Amino acid sequence: MATYLLRRLGLAVVTLWILSMIIFLAGQVLPGDPGRAILGPFASPIAVADLDRQLGVDRPLVAQYWTWITGALHGNLGISYQYRTAVAPMLFSALGNSAKLAAFALVVMVPLGIAGGVIAALNVGSPIDRVISLTGLSAATVPEFVSGIVVIVVFGVVLKVLPVSATAPPGASFLTQLHYLILPVIPLVFEFFGYIARMARAGTIEALESDYARTATLKGLRRGTVIRRHILRNSLLPTITVIATQIGYLIGGLVVVETLFNYPGVGRLIYTAATNKDFPMLEAGVLTIGIVYMVATVIADLLSTWLNPRLRSELTRTRLLYLRRAGNVPLIGSGT
Repeated sequence: MATYLLRRLGLAVVTLWILSMIIFLAGQVLPGDPGRAILGPFASPIAVADLDRQLGVDRPLVAQYWTWITGALHGNLGISYQYRTAVAPMLFSALGNSAKLAAFALVVMVPLGIAGGVIAALNVGSPIDRVISLTGLSAATVPEFVSGIVVIVVFGVVLKVLPVSATAPPGASFLTQLHYLILPVIPLVFEFFGYIARMARAGTIEALESDYARTATLKGLRRGTVIRRHILRNSLLPTITVIATQIGYLIGGLVVVETLFNYPGVGRLIYTAATNKDFPMLEAGVLTIGIVYMVATVIADLLSTWLNPRLRSELTRTRLLYLRRAGNVPLIGSGT
C-alpha cells in the first residue's frame, strides 16, 4: 500500500507540473492586455506600457513562469492585478466558501443518488426502475443555468420561500447560512443525482448476480441481511470513485451556479480573473483546483483499495512478483 501511495503521489506531482505549464500558457494566450484591463480603455499607451513593465508581463515567458512557479512552491501566489492585494488570502477565502457549498451539495445528493440507484436495482425492469432512471437522466441533461433560473423563479420569485442570493448576511448563524445555500444546491442535485444513481444501480445489479450473493441466499439468510452485509458493501465501491471525481468539479466548476446566485466562491473568482486578465489570480485558482482534484482522486483510490479485498490481493501479487524478479523472494514450490 505504501508503494502504491508513493507511485500515485509521484504521478500527481508530475500531473500538477504539467497542469501549471498549461495554465500559464493558457493565461498568456488570452486576448487583451493586463495594463489596459486595469487602467481602462481611455488610458494612454505610455501609462499602459509602464504598468505592464511594473507587473512584469513584458518579460520573456520562461522568466515569468519561473518567477510564478517558484513563488507558488514557497507559498507566494503573487499579487492580484485587479485588486492589488495578495492572491492567497482572497483565494483561500473563496475556496472555503466553495467547499461549504460543495459539502452541503454532497450531503444532499450522495444519499439520494445511492438510495435511488439501489432501489432501482432491487426493482430492475419495473416501473420504479424506469421512473428513477428516466428522472435522473433527464435532470442531468438540463444545463445548470437553466435549472438555476427555474428554481430562482419558482422558489425565489413566485413562492418567495427561499432567498435568491446565496450570500448570507455577515455574522449569520450556521443554520441561516444553510438556508441561503438551499437554492444553489438544487441545480447541483439535479446535475449529479442521475450520474450517482446510475453507478449505484449498475454496481448493485452486478452484486446481486454474483456468486457470493447467491451463496448467502442459499445459506438461508434473509434478503435484508444479504443486501446489508454483502450487496451494498461491494456494490458501492465504484460509486466511491465517481463521487470523488465530482469533488474537484464541485469545488472549482461552480462558475455558473456561483455567478447566477451571486456567491463568492472560487469558481466565480476564477471567472472574474479570466474576464479582467488577472493572471496571478487565474493561475493560482486553477492550480488550486487541480490540487484539490488530485487529492480527492488519490483518497478515493486508497479508500477503494482498502475496502476491496480483490484490489489488495492484486497489489500484494504485484509486489511479490517484483521481489521475485529482484531475487529477494523464492518462488513458491521451488523447495528453498
